[in-house]
Amino acid sequence: MTELRGPVHIVGIGGMHMSAIAQLLHERGESVQGSDLEPSGLTRNLEAMGVTVFPEHTAENLGDARCVVATAAVGEENPEIAEARRRGLPVLGRPEVVAALMEGKRVIAVAGSHGKTTTTSLIAFTLREAGRQPMYLVGGESRDLGGNASWGGGDICVVEADEYQRAFHAYTPDVAVITNIDADHLDLYGTPEAYEDAFLTFARRVREGGRLVAGGSNAGSARVAAAVGDAITVETYGFDEVCTWQATDVALGEAGAAFAVRRRGESLGELAIALPGRYAVENTLAAAAVCLGEGTPFATIREAAARFEGAKRRFERIGEAGGVLVIDEYAHHPSEVRAVLEAARTRFPERRLIGIHQPHTYSRIAYLWEDWLACWGGLDELVILETYAARETPLEGRSAGDLARAILRPGASYAADFGEAVGQAAEIARPGDVVMTIGAGSVTEVGPLLLEHLS
Repeated sequence: MTELRGPVHIVGIGGMHMSAIAQLLHERGESVQGSDLEPSGLTRNLEAMGVTVFPEHTAENLGDARCVVATAAVGEENPEIAEARRRGLPVLGRPEVVAALMEGKRVIAVAGSHGKTTTTSLIAFTLREAGRQPMYLVGGESRDLGGNASWGGGDICVVEADEYQRAFHAYTPDVAVITNIDADHLDLYGTPEAYEDAFLTFARRVREGGRLVAGGSNAGSARVAAAVGDAITVETYGFDEVCTWQATDVALGEAGAAFAVRRRGESLGELAIALPGRYAVENTLAAAAVCLGEGTPFATIREAAARFEGAKRRFERIGEAGGVLVIDEYAHHPSEVRAVLEAARTRFPERRLIGIHQPHTYSRIAYLWEDWLACWGGLDELVILETYAARETPLEGRSAGDLARAILRPGASYAADFGEAVGQAAEIARPGDVVMTIGAGSVTEVGPLLLEHLS
């Protein structure tokens, strides 16, 4: 059992997961502080709660800390890590800290290449509406929950289980969800087979007698569901009759989607959601399957799904100026982009669609190169922004400029910075068009800049 008693110092406290850990510790009653070079809404929220956030990394920041929690983005050369080592303080990583925070709770862990933030948010929101007071930790800011974490007051925990650096292998859930498995993070896993095998390992960590709820319409998650063994209950969900949970009579339109829910052929009722696209139907079906298994009435699920707005940066309306609507979207994998653009075409069938995409890491461009060339079919115009490097250095021959030159349909142009991307989009866009900023990095800042330019 990991000892987590304050004062706790968090290095990189402004990150999505680190800020969530800080909030959970604070709400549990621990003394928490941390440091981050980049002020943000997340750090401002923590400061409003009474958490001290230092704007730089120095050894003195540790004060009387009893343990240190560090983001994976910092190394041993960080002065706060070095000071913790000098003092002999424990330096803990995110996965083991999250696992420690969940001890004693009934854990629902949501994994998958795509859709896990939305699915986690909807499960937590539905359980909260059902009066369960769940603890939750989400890898994005939920508009419905009002943030990315809460200690809650009940005996249940909903956590987004991230596969990056095999973080989800630290968890032993009672219920696991695997939304889908599409090769990603191959800079760390090496091969698609190794990536998929990591999800099988996660599934086998479900407690004996627990449940796995897996996307049956995705080949990777279906293979894991078939291979996990009989120590747990395995259920699948999707559009096919062979799935345990099936979405039928699916209607996609400008207002969102509606569908009927069947469990092993039995009709349970209909759900209507404001989120667009078939992938939103799948995420909602997964959440419904989990919550029904936890004893939530179908009527409560119906009401929660109808009111659910989703996580920030997931098909989020930013604003409109000069007759041009701007949408912000977190998609950063070709499969996600393809699904989102299909949904956009459903939502805006008569409008031109213009994309501004910022690739997320050079390695992801490289190992998914062919997929990146073929996933833009829903767009009329595309601007490729300079790559968001994250933790990487450039790889020869796989730059954002290379990608822009190689994409044949639609015609794509390259923008070296935000100003150039805004200028190109403003020149292309005309009243009635929809501009989508697409990517997991700082491209989210482009939408407001474009609206300002257009107005």
